[in-house]
Amino acid sequence: MIREIVHDPLFLARKSEPSAADDIKTAQDLLDTLSANKETCVGMAANMIGVLRRVIVFDNDGEYMTMFDPEIIKADKPYNTTEGCLSLIGEPRPVKRYKSIKVRWKNEKSEIRIKTFTGRPAQIIQHEIDHCNGILI
Repeated sequence: MIREIVHDPLFLARKSEPSAADDIKTAQDLLDTLSANKETCVGMAANMIGVLRRVIVFDNDGEYMTMFDPEIIKADKPYNTTEGCLSLIGEPRPVKRYKSIKVRWKNEKSEIRIKTFTGRPAQIIQHEIDHCNGILI
């Protein structure tokens, strides 16, 4: 189901709780909402639709990907850039990112996955994990 985007910075600044078994529905709502906003958005975290759980979805080089409880376990090659956000009003803001990140997460079957991401997918993942941690750009 396509959900309304949350714009309240006080809500968005709250840290998300670990995912739970029933967050499969949250993930589907995130995918539906991301797809409906694909012209202006490349990733979403559950708090953007009002759910304080560590669930993200994003465009991974043309295919949508879902992560439950993602965490960056290694980051390499820092750089400065600017980013916008569907949930925040205003111009893109400066932010520090890493060109390469190693991420550990659970898939929809609660299986642990580890993978290194680079480039644009790495930047999107970092942005969405910031959302999970209550960090606003």
